[in-house]
Amino acid sequence: MNGERQYNLPSYYNNRELSWLAFNERVLEEALDTSNPLLERLKFLSIFSSNLDEFFMVRVAGLQDQVDAGYNRPENKAGLTPKQQLEEISKLTHKLVNTQCETFTNVLLPELKKESIYLLDITSLDKNQLSFLEEYFEEQIFPVLTPMAIDAYRPFPMLSNKSLNLAVLLEEEIEGQVSNRLAFVQVPAVLHRFISIPSDEGSSFVLLENVIYYFIHKLFRGYKVVSVTPFRITRNADLTIHEEGSRDLLLEIEKELKKRKWGAAVRLEVSDDHFDNSVVEHITKELELDEEDIYRINGPLDHTFLAQFSKHLSRKREHLSFEAFIPQKPVDLDFDEDLFTKLLEQDVLLHHPYESFQPVVDFVTEAASDPDVLAIKQTLYRVSGDSPIITALKNAAENGKQVTVLVELKARFDEENNVHWAKELEKAGCHVIYGMTHLKTHSKITLVVRRRNQTIERFVHLGTGNYNDQTAIYYTDLGYLTSKRKFGIDATNFFNFLSGYTEKPKYNHIVVAPYDIRGKFIELIDQEITYHKQYENGRIIAKMNSLTDKELIMKLYEASSAGVKIDLIIRGICCLKPKIPKVSENIRVISIVGRFLEHSRIYYFYHNGEEKVYLSSADMMTRNMEKRVEILFPIFENHHKDRISHILNLQLSDNVKAREQHQDGKYSYVSSNNENLLNHQVEIMKETYQLREDEE
Repeated sequence: MNGERQYNLPSYYNNRELSWLAFNERVLEEALDTSNPLLERLKFLSIFSSNLDEFFMVRVAGLQDQVDAGYNRPENKAGLTPKQQLEEISKLTHKLVNTQCETFTNVLLPELKKESIYLLDITSLDKNQLSFLEEYFEEQIFPVLTPMAIDAYRPFPMLSNKSLNLAVLLEEEIEGQVSNRLAFVQVPAVLHRFISIPSDEGSSFVLLENVIYYFIHKLFRGYKVVSVTPFRITRNADLTIHEEGSRDLLLEIEKELKKRKWGAAVRLEVSDDHFDNSVVEHITKELELDEEDIYRINGPLDHTFLAQFSKHLSRKREHLSFEAFIPQKPVDLDFDEDLFTKLLEQDVLLHHPYESFQPVVDFVTEAASDPDVLAIKQTLYRVSGDSPIITALKNAAENGKQVTVLVELKARFDEENNVHWAKELEKAGCHVIYGMTHLKTHSKITLVVRRRNQTIERFVHLGTGNYNDQTAIYYTDLGYLTSKRKFGIDATNFFNFLSGYTEKPKYNHIVVAPYDIRGKFIELIDQEITYHKQYENGRIIAKMNSLTDKELIMKLYEASSAGVKIDLIIRGICCLKPKIPKVSENIRVISIVGRFLEHSRIYYFYHNGEEKVYLSSADMMTRNMEKRVEILFPIFENHHKDRISHILNLQLSDNVKAREQHQDGKYSYVSSNNENLLNHQVEIMKETYQLREDEE
C-alpha cells in the first residue's frame, strides 16, 4: 500500500476550522487560569473575542459562500462538507461563547469586586450617580447619536461590521390608533465603551450602551419605548482582489476595503438580558441568517473592550498585571558596539521579546544615515502604526540611497495600514513594489549594501516575525543577522526576482516558497527516515503556528511509522492527529498558550548528530507552501544551534502552559507533579536576565 493511500483516512486528521476553535478554547482557558493576574485574564477574554470575530469574518464567511454556491464536496483531510463544518462550528462556538459569558459574569466580575472594581448595572445606581450620568449623556453622548428610523421611506439600514447597535421598538398613538415603529441607534465607536462614575468606594464603571439604553427615551420624544434590543452584526470581511484585471493594485485594495464594512452578515449577537423576540426575528430575516447564526449573550456584547478596560485599570493597579519585563540587550551583542562592525566578525542571533528588537531597528536606522551605504531593500508585511523602520526607510531615500520596499498590500486586516505606508514611502522617494500576482509576500528579509574601500559588503537580516516594533514586545520570534557572502548573494537575487523580470534564481542557502520549501521539508524528513533505519536515532522537532499541509502530514506519518521520534510544538491549528497506532504513535503534539504569543518557526532534524536547524517565516500550511512567498534559512554556527535546541527543549519540558493533543484531537494540560513546575517563558526570562547580569 503506497503512503498516500495508507495515511489517507479522514479519521487520521483534524478538521482545520474545528482545530482552530480548539486553539481559541485554549485562549479562553487562560481567562480561567488563576495563576494569571486578574487583568491579564480580562485580556485573554478580549483576545478570545477578537479571534472569534476574525474567524467568522473570514473562515465562517467562506464556508457560507460555499454552501450558498451549492458546493458540497468534503474537504480533503477530515472529510467534512462545508455544511457539516458549519454545523459543527455553530455547536462548538455556542458552547464556547456560553463559557465566555459565564467566565466574565460569574468568575471575573466577582474577582474585580474583591479589588474594589465595579462594573455596575445602571439600575443599581443612586440618585447622585444617575444625575451625573444624565448630565454626561446630555453633554458627551447625545450629540454623537444618530437614531435611524425604519419605514417605507427609510429602509433597513446597512449597519457596519462589528458595530454595536440598539434596536428600539416604539409605540405611536395617532387619533386613537396605536402602531409600532422600529429604529436603530448605533453605539458610537468613537466614545469610550466604559464610563467612570463617582463612587464612595473603589472604582465604579458603567457601559456606554447601558447609558444610552437608560436614556433612550430622550431620542424619541412623543413615542413610547416598548423594548430595546442590543445587537451586533459580524459580516464577511474577506477581500476579493482581481489582480489580473487591475492596473493598479493599490487602487484595487482601496476599493475593496470600502466594501469590507458592508459584506454579507455571517453572525448576529443579541443580548440575552434585554431582547424583543419579534425584533430579533425581524433583524434575522433582513440579514438572511439562520437560527444557528444567532448568539444570545448573557452579559455585555463584544468583550474586545476588556483589553482597553484592563489597560485603564492597570495604571494604578500594577499588581493585577504581569510583572513588567524589559527586553534585554542580545547575548551576541556588547553594549555600544557598532552593529555592522560586529557582523563582519560574527553572525548575531536574536530572540524576541526576551532580547530587544532595537538592534533590528538600528540595523535599518544606522544604514539610513551611513554615508557608505548604497542601498536598502526590505519586505514589509505588518508594521506598527508609528513605525521607526518606516521613518528610517524614508530618511534613507531622502539621503539619496537606493531604497526598495516590498509592501504586502494583501496582509489581512492590515491592508489599510499598508496602503497608507506604501503611499508615504513613495512620496519619500522609495521604490515601492507589491510582490507577485496571486501571492502574498510573507517573508521577512532586509538587505543592506555598503561600499567601503572599494569593496561591496552585504548585510542581511532574516526573521520568523514581522518588522513590527510593537508586536515584538509580546510575540516570540527569532531573528538572524549576517554578513556571510552567500546569504548576501541570495538576498540580492531574491529581491531582483521579486522586483524585475528574471527566471527563478538558484540560491546558495535560503529556500523559497511557493517553489521549494515543501520539497526541502520532504527531503529533510526522508533523510531522517534513512538515518533512523541505519542508526535508530531519528529525531525531528518542529515548532510553528499551524500545521495543515496534507502532503507534509503524510510524510510525518511515514517518518513516525519508520520509528522516527517527532515532537511538534504547534500553537494553533493542527490537522495531524498523534498517537494513532502504526501511523503517528511516535508523534507528540503540544500547544503552548501563555503570556507571550508563540510565533517563531523552528525546524530541527537530528541528522545522525550533524544537527540541521532551520528558521522560517513559513508554517507547514498549504497556503505557505503554495500561495505565499516565504523563506526557510539554515543556522550554521554550533553555539546558535545549541541556543535554539535549548529553547525547544524548554518548551517540550513546559508543564504549566503546555497542552498535549490526544489521539481524538482534544487537548489537556500536560500533567505535572506540582513540585517541578516549569513555565518555559518564565524560565527564559530568568535566564535572559541572568545572562546579562553575568556579563555586566
